[in-house]
Amino acid sequence: MRQFTHQIHIATQGKGLYEFTREIASWLQAHQPLTGLLTVFCQHTSASLLIQENADPDVVADLADFFDRLVPEEIHLYRHTAEGPDDMTSHIRSVFTRTQVSIPIRDGKLALCTWQSVYLFEHRERGHRRSVILQLPAE
Repeated sequence: MRQFTHQIHIATQGKGLYEFTREIASWLQAHQPLTGLLTVFCQHTSASLLIQENADPDVVADLADFFDRLVPEEIHLYRHTAEGPDDMTSHIRSVFTRTQVSIPIRDGKLALCTWQSVYLFEHRERGHRRSVILQLPAE
């Protein structure tokens, strides 16, 4: 089976949610599939993916705050701290979220509802260049 694949790079400025739905939709439009199941995969263990509300910025702010409370960055709590106090906490946050999401394609478009977008959830304090792979079976 033939597959379309593409890599997206997302520059982060530290912790937070970074929407990249438009980049996915643009790539999808270039291939013009009518239907299918798109796989979006984050190639990192200290960042993750979410499909979440895009209308009210308080939603993503509240999610980030919740994860700060859920997984406190207190270095004495963890053994794996080679890259600083946010090292192990970033891995734990990825466990609670996902590194892969699947999105149906209908009529050549992402089958997201009006209020949904795709986000990279950066769990590290400093910025990174994150890689996300898109994969779609060719019709």
